[in-house]
Amino acid sequence: MGKGKVYLVGAGPGDPGLLTLRAKELLEQAEVVIYDYLANVEFLKYAPPEAERIYVGKKGGDHTLSQWEINDLLVKKGRDNIVVRLKGGDPFVFGRGGEEAQVLVTAGIPFEVVPGITAAIAVPAYAGIPLSHRDHTASMAFVTGHEREDAEDSKIEWEKLAMGVGTLVFFMGVKNLPQICRNLIENGRAPDTPVAVIRWGTTPDQKTVTGTLETIVEAVRQAGLKPPAITVVGGVVQLRNELNWFENRPLFGRRIVVTRAREQASDFKSILSKLGAHCIEFPTIEIQPPFSWEPLDNAISRLSTYDWAIFTSVNGVKFFMERLWAAGHDVRELKGVRLATIGPKTSEALEKFGLRPDLVPTEYRAESVLEGLAGEDLAGKRFLMPRALVARDILPRTLCEKGAQVDVVPAYQTVLPEHRSEEILDRLRRSEIHCVTFTSSSTVANFFSLFQREEILPLLRKTAVACIGPITAQTAEEHGLATDIMPSEYTIEGLVQSIRSYFESKGKP
Repeated sequence: MGKGKVYLVGAGPGDPGLLTLRAKELLEQAEVVIYDYLANVEFLKYAPPEAERIYVGKKGGDHTLSQWEINDLLVKKGRDNIVVRLKGGDPFVFGRGGEEAQVLVTAGIPFEVVPGITAAIAVPAYAGIPLSHRDHTASMAFVTGHEREDAEDSKIEWEKLAMGVGTLVFFMGVKNLPQICRNLIENGRAPDTPVAVIRWGTTPDQKTVTGTLETIVEAVRQAGLKPPAITVVGGVVQLRNELNWFENRPLFGRRIVVTRAREQASDFKSILSKLGAHCIEFPTIEIQPPFSWEPLDNAISRLSTYDWAIFTSVNGVKFFMERLWAAGHDVRELKGVRLATIGPKTSEALEKFGLRPDLVPTEYRAESVLEGLAGEDLAGKRFLMPRALVARDILPRTLCEKGAQVDVVPAYQTVLPEHRSEEILDRLRRSEIHCVTFTSSSTVANFFSLFQREEILPLLRKTAVACIGPITAQTAEEHGLATDIMPSEYTIEGLVQSIRSYFESKGKP
C-alpha cells in the first residue's frame, strides 16, 4: 500500500478570511493540490513551492477535466502523495465530495474530509440576508439549481418545497432560474415572494440583484448576471435593505491596482480590502539583495567610526540587521551611533530591534532629514546610509556639501519582476480599473518601463492616479501623468485615507 492520502478540503466561498485553520495547515503540507474553479487561487500560496498544482476547474459546461477524469487523477496521485483536493465551499454540500470519497474507498486510498464554510450560509450573510429570522421563517432548505445531466427524473419535490420550507437557497441556478421560479409559483408559492440572486458572493466582485418570483428573471437578465451565483427565496430577503453591510463598505466595487513590491504590499492591500476594494496586485518592484554584500559588510565592520546612520526604508533596516547578525554582531554595535529614519514605518522597523531613532522628521522625505539636522555642525561628521542600490542623491550630496563624510552602501536593490502587463492593459481598455497607486518614484518609473507610453497614457487618464507624496507625484508628472490623489501625510495609511475620501466624494460606482 502506498504512503499517500487524500484530503477533501472545503475552501469556503471565496473570501480568503473564511478558509479554515485546518485547511491552511494541510495546504502547507501538501505534495499535490488539485483545485477547482470556485476555490480561491490565493490559497495556493500556502502550499510549498515544490508542490504540484493541478487545475481541474469546471464552469458553465467548460470542463478542464470530466468528473470521471478527476476521480482517476485523485486515485493516481493519492496512492503515493499527500493530496489536497481543494473545493469551493464545503465538499459535502453539492461539491461531489461524497462521490470522490466513494472512489477513494473503492481504490483503498485513505482520505479525510475537512468541512468548509458553505456558500449557502456565507453568501447570503455577505448580502445582508439572514437565512433564519423569527419574524420570517422557521425552516430553510438547500437545493441544487441543476441536477445531474443523466438523471431521468427530478429529485426535487417541488410541491413540498414550495409550501413546506420558509427560506430556499439554490446553488448554481442562474441558467435554470426561469424554471425554478415557474415551479415554485405553480406549486403554490406567492408570485410576490422576495428573491435575491448573488454572484461571486463574499468576494470584492459580489453583485446582488433582488426582485420577486415574478420579476427576478427579467431583473437578472437586465443586470447581465452570470454564474456562479446563489439564489435565495423567502421573506428574509427583505432584510437586505437594513442589513447590507458588505456592499456598503466605502471602497466596495472599486478596483485598485497596487504596484508596490509584493513583500511590502500586504499591509496596503489588507487595509484597502477591508474597506471593500478589489485589489489587483501588479508589483513593479521586486526586492533583492545587492550584487555584493562587501560594501555593507565593510561598513558594519567599522560601525564605531560613524556618528550617524540614516535609514530611508524598512528594507534598509531589514537587510542591515540581517548582515549585522551574519557578521556575528547585534544591535550593541550601534552604541554611540545616532540614528535617523524617514517615515514612521522605518522607525517602527528599528524599534522592533529595541532601537529608538534620534531623528524622525515630521515630513517623510529626504529633505526633511536635512531640516532636522539644520542646527548641527556637520563638518567632519561621518554618516552611513544603507539603502537601495539606486536612489535619490539629494540627501548624501547636501550632507557632503556641508562638510560631512557620507558612505552610501547598497543594502538591497530593486528590479523589474516578470509581469502580466497585458492583463492590466485589457482591464484598462474595458474601464475595469478605478485607481492605480504608486508608493515611490521607482514604482512609477518601472510601471512605465513595462508599457508603450503612447498606449498606456491615454488609458491612465481615464482612471484615478494616487501617489504617496510629492516626489512620487513629480516622477509621475515627468512621465506625463497627472496625480489625482495625494495625502498630506506621506504614509500608506494617509494614502488609503485619501483614496477613500476621493471615492466617497464620487459616490457608488
